[in-house]
Amino acid sequence: MDAVFRALADPSRRQLLDRLNGRNGQTLRELSEGLDMSRQAVSKHLAVLESALLVTSVRRGREKLHYLNPLPIQEIADRWIGQYERGRLAVLSHLKQTLEGPAMTKPEFVYVTYIQTTAEKLYQALTDPEFIKVYMGGHGPESDWQVGSSVKWKMDPNGEFEELGQRVLEAEPGKRLSYTWHTLQPMHRDLFDSDEAFEAALQERSKVTFDIEPAEIPVMGTKLTITHDGFDSPDSKMLEGVSGGWVMILSALKTHLEGGRLLSEQPTPAER
Repeated sequence: MDAVFRALADPSRRQLLDRLNGRNGQTLRELSEGLDMSRQAVSKHLAVLESALLVTSVRRGREKLHYLNPLPIQEIADRWIGQYERGRLAVLSHLKQTLEGPAMTKPEFVYVTYIQTTAEKLYQALTDPEFIKVYMGGHGPESDWQVGSSVKWKMDPNGEFEELGQRVLEAEPGKRLSYTWHTLQPMHRDLFDSDEAFEAALQERSKVTFDIEPAEIPVMGTKLTITHDGFDSPDSKMLEGVSGGWVMILSALKTHLEGGRLLSEQPTPAER
């Protein structure tokens, strides 16, 4: 947290975060445009933000794209605000507004977190139904996790797993997991202004990929990169929903694997 606070203390670095919040997935050249500092200075600021895990970079061909990583800020909220009941709703409301801010020009969601666990344990947490039930609150996927297999999904903790057309695309234990996402369901009709817009959105079929690798610095544990892409447009209702949802889910996953208390668990009277 010290590194995060130091990184946020500089107004130029906050400006870069604001730019990525407005349009995620920018190159160094794009981030430098219109700023009153050299590209080298921007590069140094990005290095500080990356070391604090506030920004992550992903190589796409010859380009290096930078993405906002809100997890450290969420962890600060959990540590300094989330434990106090009166502030919890305000924090979640602010996070929702941040994530649902200006539309991205690249219709994808990229997110990186570092977890103090092994690659094998992390992969197990992504695929084992008992793990999934804990950090997803009873929702989530079920599969034998073989390439081509069905991925059934439970929308309601008290409901049944449903076949929604999802399939496993890649499954390499300890390294990579990828599967197609479910489409919008009848419950999402109220998100649209017309039946025509809803019917058009029903055709969208995105996918989610989890890449697992050792952290660049060993003491940081295991690096997890989630990429959710394949959306039809930056205005996708599904993209809007998963962007906030994945932040909460992966925060709970990290807490669970590192032996901490999940957000849904309340402190005892003695701990209060």
